[in-house]
Amino acid sequence: MATIACVCSIPSQSISLQICQRNSAKYPAFTKNSPRQFIIRAQSTESHRKFTPKLTKAIAAAAAAICVAVSSSQPVLAEGEAPKFSKYYGTAASAANYGGYGGNASKKDSAEYVYDVPEGWKERLVSKVEKGTNGTDSEFFNPKRKSEKEYLTFLAGFRTLAAKDSVLNDLSLSDVNLQDTIASADRITSSERTNESNGQLYYDFEIDSPMAHSLISVTCARNKLYAHFVNAPTQDWARDEAMLKHVHESFETVGVSDSDSGYSG
Repeated sequence: MATIACVCSIPSQSISLQICQRNSAKYPAFTKNSPRQFIIRAQSTESHRKFTPKLTKAIAAAAAAICVAVSSSQPVLAEGEAPKFSKYYGTAASAANYGGYGGNASKKDSAEYVYDVPEGWKERLVSKVEKGTNGTDSEFFNPKRKSEKEYLTFLAGFRTLAAKDSVLNDLSLSDVNLQDTIASADRITSSERTNESNGQLYYDFEIDSPMAHSLISVTCARNKLYAHFVNAPTQDWARDEAMLKHVHESFETVGVSDSDSGYSG
């Protein structure tokens, strides 16, 4: 059983409330798709105080308010529980062919890339104008901390990757926030890796600055340059580093053969 909150007290009545959620592992009927079941514990801080009808009514009202707040929030992980992810399928459609309706139901068959999205994150619908100007194709964010997000941009007309420094500078030309992060960076590291099945080359960048932390993965395929970004303010990075690195590493293009992978070696 995981304690979700112990946040309510009624000072005038010397009462504290503790809200607990049943552990879904012990109670498999309670999953992420099922209504949550809460246990409410009320404890008097004065051993001699009895729960009168009036006091009981006050406790019930306070507990109901807490349950509504907790139920409407993002899923809360029990201690030791691993974060959950869903797979996003992106089509990298041109602005002319973009409907802007979001969703993910019919994209799998025509997907050009995939990445994982943390449970509870929300999709931001990208406008046709934005897609046409800076190439943003998809974006998801943490609704509690909207600066913690991941997004993908693509540009047509790139058969192979240029030098790493050149690629990073080119990406920043259409991304003011990335320019600021690079300008204030304490450390920028880069590496490269190759998909052994088709020889596709990926560049990975990590930018550490006092204001934010960024992970970027870049590759070329189908005569396009794809760039996947994971951004978080410094305080969020310190808390969510493992989860954000997983998201970064989950990005890859799909359905790419040797002939269109941008690999020339």
